[in-house]
Amino acid sequence: MAETTVSFVLDQLYNLAIREGTLLAGVNKDFNDIKVELESIQACLKDADTRAADDGGGGGANEGVKAWVKQLREASFRIEDVIDEYVMYLGQRINDSGCVASLKKVAQMIKTMKQRHRIGSEMKDIKLSINEIKERSLRYEFKPENNGSGSSKGVSQNGSFSDPRMASLFIEEAQVVGFELPRDELVSCLVEGTNEVMLVSVVGMGGLGKTTLSNHVFNNKVVKKHFDCRCFITVSQSYTVRELLIDMVKKFCKDCNEPIPKGLQTMDDKTLIAQVRQYLESKRYLVFFDDVWKENFSDEIQHALISNNKGSRIIVTTRMMHVAEYFKKSFLVHVHKLQPLSPEKSWELFCNKAFRSRPGKQCPTELEELSVEIVQKCGGLPLAIVAIAGLLSTKPKTIFEWEKVCKNLSMELDRNAHLTSLIKILSLSYDDLPNHLKSCMLYFGIYPEDYIINRKRITRQWMAEGFVKDEEKRLLEEIAEDHMTQLINRSLVQVSKVGFDGKVKTCQVHDLLREVIIRKMKNLNFCHLIHEDDEQVTVRITRRFSIAAEN
Repeated sequence: MAETTVSFVLDQLYNLAIREGTLLAGVNKDFNDIKVELESIQACLKDADTRAADDGGGGGANEGVKAWVKQLREASFRIEDVIDEYVMYLGQRINDSGCVASLKKVAQMIKTMKQRHRIGSEMKDIKLSINEIKERSLRYEFKPENNGSGSSKGVSQNGSFSDPRMASLFIEEAQVVGFELPRDELVSCLVEGTNEVMLVSVVGMGGLGKTTLSNHVFNNKVVKKHFDCRCFITVSQSYTVRELLIDMVKKFCKDCNEPIPKGLQTMDDKTLIAQVRQYLESKRYLVFFDDVWKENFSDEIQHALISNNKGSRIIVTTRMMHVAEYFKKSFLVHVHKLQPLSPEKSWELFCNKAFRSRPGKQCPTELEELSVEIVQKCGGLPLAIVAIAGLLSTKPKTIFEWEKVCKNLSMELDRNAHLTSLIKILSLSYDDLPNHLKSCMLYFGIYPEDYIINRKRITRQWMAEGFVKDEEKRLLEEIAEDHMTQLINRSLVQVSKVGFDGKVKTCQVHDLLREVIIRKMKNLNFCHLIHEDDEQVTVRITRRFSIAAEN
């Protein structure tokens, strides 16, 4: 999260240097020194942010990292403020020439002397602060971004691995609700149709049930009987092609009760690809790649998956439409965009979980109104329904207890272990965003819950805030539209209404994803939300206020 803030400040420093040039006399060296220090810190910020966000096994050291990240973020805010003040008071160009220009420059120098002194003093103070922050970073031994094996998502500092998606693979058939139609459609795609290799891509936001659905299709009796060999691969965000190929060979061999080739671990990539191709050459195979994030993933695996005209199939789950579309370069593709559960199926799933100990799994009449409200908050997201219903199943079946959960859902997300995996899964999509899109995504949290947002309005706000970087030969409006399209394709933003020209008119975010955004906003001091019934507002530092009132 500090990475986003520092990246934004560095962009401002670059733009200021380009725009103002010689006008930076007197503070130019301080600006430049700060920029150099921030650049050296920036390389380690991904590791710092990961460790600051980690709740497992860090102890006091973890709290120290959090404090360090917070100090860096606040120093970055001070730099933003100084840049704004500089541009406002001292960044005015004098276009005249000769004596008139000289007189105007002298007059401006006298007029702005007080501001120059204040800005200069503030810059020196910030410079000292940044130097101290850099020195303190050495004790935490942060890893530079390109060092090590890659992302550490899911790995806590005590070395234990926790993948919040794992539970999706162990849901019994009887517990799956609302997937009957998509399941039948996907089974049909796998066992019928062309003999060419075909890729079936299941696309949808985190928590929508992509892994659960695809896993039940993968283990369907008809599907198992149809294919000669199958393998299921969970694609981590820090995978290597070599690891995937070795995993594929092992799982294919295990599925067919065949011995694993000798020397598999020591084979180079070329030999591994040849090994996979040779193994699959005469077989009708099924490969399932779960949770793919990289757009060019198909480029990395296509040579191993031989096209043998036997009706082989590949299943891929992803949160991002552009990943599914990219596969069309290499394979015949069928895209299935998974939809949220209907209100009826959402209710059925909720009752199955929340009232599993009651006869007929029926909701008590006195809890129906509250239960309906809770299910509506879940917005058809199976993971959210299961997590919140699981929490409620442990509570007394009283109006008081359920009302407490319903009214304080945001607090429950923070403190209740039942909802930890829900937050982690929804956070993964945000954490994967590039820095410029993280700021755009956070802006959705400024709007009230269930608010239908005008697309033009929010993209113009991004532009006004400086979230949209200028590119040569492109209008800022076009770049902002691209940002919106990327957020939609990543299944983070939902389209509410499309105009006659095919462009998005209005959009919104899922209520629970908004809760994740609000948590991020608070940690970043990005924005403080104020409601009209708040009796007292205490804020030490924030960049924005959002004030909500009832209609």
